[in-house]
Amino acid sequence: MTDALKRLSDEGVAIWLDDLSRKRITSGNLAELIDQQHVVGVTTNPSIFQKAISSGDGYEPQVSDLATRRVTVEEALRMITTADVRDAADVLRPVFDATGGQDGRVSIEVDPRLAHNTAATVAEAKQLAWLVDRPNTFIKIPATRAGLPAITEVIGLGISVNVTLIFSLERYREVMAAYLAGLEKAKAAGLDLSKIRSVASFFVSRVDTEIDKRLDALGTDEAKQLRGKAALANARLAYQAYEEVFGSADKSTPPSERWAALDKAQANAQRPLWASTGVKDPAYSDTMYVDQLVAPGTVNTMPEATLEATADHGRITGDTVRGTYDQARAELDAVEKLGISYDDVVQVLEDEGVEKFEASWNDLLKSTEAELQRLAPSEG
Repeated sequence: MTDALKRLSDEGVAIWLDDLSRKRITSGNLAELIDQQHVVGVTTNPSIFQKAISSGDGYEPQVSDLATRRVTVEEALRMITTADVRDAADVLRPVFDATGGQDGRVSIEVDPRLAHNTAATVAEAKQLAWLVDRPNTFIKIPATRAGLPAITEVIGLGISVNVTLIFSLERYREVMAAYLAGLEKAKAAGLDLSKIRSVASFFVSRVDTEIDKRLDALGTDEAKQLRGKAALANARLAYQAYEEVFGSADKSTPPSERWAALDKAQANAQRPLWASTGVKDPAYSDTMYVDQLVAPGTVNTMPEATLEATADHGRITGDTVRGTYDQARAELDAVEKLGISYDDVVQVLEDEGVEKFEASWNDLLKSTEAELQRLAPSEG
């Protein structure tokens, strides 16, 4: 069952699980995935926590204690989510140690309601890093316009960051620049750059969902032939952009001068992470965003269904990214020529991404508040 996952790992793709719950930790399931399915990291987001906590499995004792203390719903929610992340980080600590800090990490996101507030995002990131208090944590910051200076500030403080909700190539280049600026600040402050890590979460399937919808509205044969191609093309061109900054694994593309100076100071490259890799359209192979995005030095964070599908019938045939850049550019150009604006698509996706996470967070606040009220001790 794990041959395809082993091959994927051998190709230089770190396999992370895009899911977390208390039951997954306490049942031993997470440890089992690490041991048997080559999982070396975990990502979370507000939607994942909303699903986990709303299910109720394993949360009632802690919620009861929080209700007895009469904490606010916001504090309760942070106590619950950081407890899960801390425990997951402890399960993954051996992987962290074995990989020199590259993997074995768990990501937790800043409050999505702060996505357009730089100062509040920085303050929340510092608080989360302090609350979880594990070296193998990533603080997730969205790649909004306000998020970019927050990334620089937080990296400059020596806090490792998972930059999330990246859809556009231009924004991805800005994210890499923000990371380098943060490393430069950390270096100037005398921090050990080798301890600072970052990944850039480039979202995949949602690009096809939005562009396919617009192609279907056109309904022409030319439009139909482009269905299911834009997301892979976008991600592959993101990897080309990554190589232009950090250099290619085979040394054919040299690193930028700015990165070369940081590299000499023992800094770590910011790895591209393929997010949103669960296939939304049943007409497509359920492993296409895994099989077709194999490249060294990347991360693929998968929902459990995608992880299982890859283990069962994934076809890992080596690098499927490098050497495709001309074709990828031609495919995105073809979409643009049909009147579908790339810039509009990626802006819509970023706006929707923030809105969806904020809606999940608000739903989670409401359900947590209801549980606090249910379990609160009677007066007197």
